[in-house]
Amino acid sequence: MKFCDECSSMMRTEGDTWVCQSCGNEEPRDSGAEAAMTTEDEQQDDGEPPVVDGTENANETMAKPCPAEGCDGDRAYYETRPKPGGSYEVRVFTCVECGHKWRGS
Repeated sequence: MKFCDECSSMMRTEGDTWVCQSCGNEEPRDSGAEAAMTTEDEQQDDGEPPVVDGTENANETMAKPCPAEGCDGDRAYYETRPKPGGSYEVRVFTCVECGHKWRGS
C-alpha cells in the first residue's frame, strides 16, 4: 500500500504509475520499493488484546446486575475499551461482589 506525498490519501496502481484516489497525484512505480512492502502473509497475529482488570485503580461503580450464576451482585466497576478491529468502544464490566467480567452496553 502506498500513500500520496501530496495529500496522504491511499494510492492505487494504474500500469506503471501510482495514482492518488483523492488529488490525482501520479508517481512512477518502483519495483524494489514495492517488493519491500509488507504483505498480510508476513504479518504476525498476536491474538486479541488482553482484557485488563476493571477494578484496578477504579473507584466508581454503577448499578449493573451481575450475569454470573449464583451471584446476586448488583454493582459493577466499568471501563471502556476500543473494540479490536473496530471504530467504536465497548464497556467491560467487573462485578464488585464476585469479580466476574463481561462486556455490555
